Amino acid sequence: MTSHDVVRQVRRICHTRKVGHAGTLDPLATGVLLVAVGDGTKILQFLLADNKSYRATFKLGITTDTLDAEGQVLQKRAVAEGSLAQLETVCEQFRGAIEQIPPMYSALKKNGVPLYKFARRGEVVKREPRQVTISRLEILQTDFPDITIEVDCSKGTYIRSLVADIGEALGCGAHLTALRRLKSGAFSINDCASLEQLQPVNDSTPQLLTLDQALFDYPAVQLDETAAKALTCGVPPRLEQVDIIGHIEVGQVVRLRAAETLAAMARFAPHRLREKRGDFELIRVFVGQ
Repeated sequence: MTSHDVVRQVRRICHTRKVGHAGTLDPLATGVLLVAVGDGTKILQFLLADNKSYRATFKLGITTDTLDAEGQVLQKRAVAEGSLAQLETVCEQFRGAIEQIPPMYSALKKNGVPLYKFARRGEVVKREPRQVTISRLEILQTDFPDITIEVDCSKGTYIRSLVADIGEALGCGAHLTALRRLKSGAFSINDCASLEQLQPVNDSTPQLLTLDQALFDYPAVQLDETAAKALTCGVPPRLEQVDIIGHIEVGQVVRLRAAETLAAMARFAPHRLREKRGDFELIRVFVGQ
């Protein structure tokens, strides 16, 4: 099942075509997929920016054209006896900020054309390396020649590329055999509902999170009545018009709330020089539209 297959099923369940998702999962993968319905699609940009966590299993000694088990085998190599002993040392090379070349079988575009279309024609095009961050890379199990790891990483990290690079560093190659997304931003696998659980009961629409609930990990700023009314005309609030829940830093993205409703997403920018009104730079306004 692809991520778009999930979207198609949610459209049917919720009786609307206005459905999107945050962060594509490969067909091989399972786990957390954030799906937005109706007005929820307006906040996808704030969910896409989040970090992810994965559990991945890969096989040493075999490389494929897709970097996973669904591709054609390119090469088989012997796995040296000392490979497992070197594994932790090699993994250390991939922790922190690293450069990663995106795989050919991906939706990234080159001159407006998705890379996978080149790959399907047997073409390999130059891809620029991208910097990603691996904040945690933990070896969970070594069942030679299969290795299972858990990874916390930044948006845009390709786990297929990571395990392929680990395999090359070990000198034997590797390809991904199983992948499960454990976390996407603040949402973990334990927060998820299956498609079966979403099925309506007596034709009722399943209960979904509100926009405000879905963005709960962003700091909340409560607007007074005057500021809430001005916001509907695109006027950002001043500090004296808000109640900041907790602590926020300059430049941090926050939720602007009117009563119990998400009114806007904004960046805290006190005393802006570009604009002489308000202490917040509006990113997306949801009221008055």
